[in-house]
Amino acid sequence: MKPALTLYLAAPRGFCAGVDRAIKIVEMAIEKWGAPVFVRHEIVHNKFVVDSLREKGAVFVEELSDCPDDRPVIFSAHGVPKSVPAEAQRRNMVYVDATCPLVSKVHIEAERHHADGLQMVMIGHAGHPEVLGTMGQLPEGEVLLVETAEDVAHLAPRDPERLAFITQTTLSVDDTAGIVAALKARFPGIVGPAKEDICYATTNRQAAVKTIAPRIEALLVIGAPNSSNSRRLVEVGSANGCAYSQLVQRATDIDWRALDGVRAVGVTAGASAPEVLINEVIDAFRARFDLTVELVETAREDIEFKVPRVLRMS
Repeated sequence: MKPALTLYLAAPRGFCAGVDRAIKIVEMAIEKWGAPVFVRHEIVHNKFVVDSLREKGAVFVEELSDCPDDRPVIFSAHGVPKSVPAEAQRRNMVYVDATCPLVSKVHIEAERHHADGLQMVMIGHAGHPEVLGTMGQLPEGEVLLVETAEDVAHLAPRDPERLAFITQTTLSVDDTAGIVAALKARFPGIVGPAKEDICYATTNRQAAVKTIAPRIEALLVIGAPNSSNSRRLVEVGSANGCAYSQLVQRATDIDWRALDGVRAVGVTAGASAPEVLINEVIDAFRARFDLTVELVETAREDIEFKVPRVLRMS
């Protein structure tokens, strides 16, 4: 007899509109120009997705210097510093920018505040591609990075009265609120975004985890180790009382011994994890348990972003 287990499946989960658009851009570029098409950085942070695109003819590189002049190059969904498209133009390269429109919105905010004479404070994780891309929209020294509320005390702005803040789009909603509070306490005149920078998909997926956390004994988040939004989901699960909250890339990564005796498990997926991996995990549970799957839907997403015009033309 298989032991009984209830699997609470969070919704929304998995692909967001920006990720879906970025993947389509690579696929349409290969169809339009043939293989190989070069992609600067992983188009999205998911090994399964990257490997699938590699099989279709995408070549993933870390820098533009790794690309030949005569093949198209695509910039990842995380965004790139202004110097990257400038270099591509200098080399007369064909390039397509797959930056998520919600990341581009943050870039525009930063440029607008800079034009108004404000120095920027960015809340984000050092070294993350999105942070590097956003900070690279402005001259060096014009964006100060903070990762924690404690970092705020050590900021040394040019003029404490002339500041604005922006955030990485994939942060913990709760952690970011604490950092914003610290910024406003130290710099009462700091200017914030007209609308929150943390994207709808990140917010929705974290809210869904908070809803299922009281019902479950363990949480599995399907996503890549370098996926910021996926790692935040693990943290949200832990912070909301789920003692066992783990990131897995796919079903083969599940530690079944750790789930021994557990009767209620939550499953969600980061914004760059495809549904096929979620189904794979559900099937793995079904093979081992008398499984009941309960969908817990906290929001519905119907946002769709258009691909660049160059790929829509015949």
